[in-house]
Amino acid sequence: MLGCVIHGQDDLRVEEVPVPSPGPGQALVAVRYGGVCGSDLHYWRHGGVGDFRLREPMLLGHEVVGTVVSYGAGASGPAVGSAVAVHPASPCGVCPECVEGRRNVCRDTRYLGSAARFPHVQGGFAAQVVVPADQLRSLPAGLQLRRAALAEPLSVALHAVRRAGDVRGRHVLVTGAGPIGCLVVAAAKAAGAAQVTVTDLLPAALRYASAAGADTVVRADDPDDAGWPVQADVAVEASGVAAGLDACLRRVRRGGVVVQLGMLPSGPSPFAGNLVVSREIELRGAFRFDGEFDEALELLASEPAFDELVSAVLPVEEAESAFALAADRSRSCKVLLDFGVLGTP
Repeated sequence: MLGCVIHGQDDLRVEEVPVPSPGPGQALVAVRYGGVCGSDLHYWRHGGVGDFRLREPMLLGHEVVGTVVSYGAGASGPAVGSAVAVHPASPCGVCPECVEGRRNVCRDTRYLGSAARFPHVQGGFAAQVVVPADQLRSLPAGLQLRRAALAEPLSVALHAVRRAGDVRGRHVLVTGAGPIGCLVVAAAKAAGAAQVTVTDLLPAALRYASAAGADTVVRADDPDDAGWPVQADVAVEASGVAAGLDACLRRVRRGGVVVQLGMLPSGPSPFAGNLVVSREIELRGAFRFDGEFDEALELLASEPAFDELVSAVLPVEEAESAFALAADRSRSCKVLLDFGVLGTP
């Protein structure tokens, strides 16, 4: 079967990989769609993401949906043939973080398509993958696989908004209108935010943010744009660049909350730390998610507008073109790989 394997920086290959068999407690899933994530792009372009560096070839992909093929011994779950989304994380369950209910920062988690540990955890960009059976989630009624492929990034966005606290009736600033930033807009609106302002350098990205529900969009390189909030209550930094964090710290109100969601480059990052002190701003990190995955599926089922954020679907045979398109934010938002038979719906 075909899989999408990263061998190193700028070395992405679509190649034959072995068909897996489910072991005890595992399920075999026929993958239909896989979303190309920013971390997948980092592995492709830089050979790593943040502090996680490639040390061996790795199947990419952690945003995958498909249908159940079979189960291994002692495993059960949605019926064979059912449409499912795959929760990509397997926390250890015993570390202090897991015991405290913060499984998303488990120190010994296994996450699909991640080089955080060695040997790496192979990802889901293959025609069939084996995962723990308890990671399968049945799709809510009416939710099709194509839209369900947004469940993982939407979960990230939901967790970031949750880290911000109660946003009901609040003004939320989001810096960065990539796929995650746009989904933060939707998550903030779903959580009751009264106004959401989004900044980005690219007009195309801002159009996607508007489609996601942004009330105001602002060119990040225009400090005189009247759309900038004088004092946002909450800011979510989703661009992963220091300039975005700086904008959040300068635009949030005194005593406000800034959530750093975008993965900054490894090593020291400059930021306006004095503002954190003099304005008593709370700076919080947001990493992945846990139970928000089920919430994301319900939200996707209830809102067809999410379809507008899927800008392209390409067959796995064209993976390199799909990655190049996903990396070009002037032409795309969320790009999906299709692992189904060519020409099928």
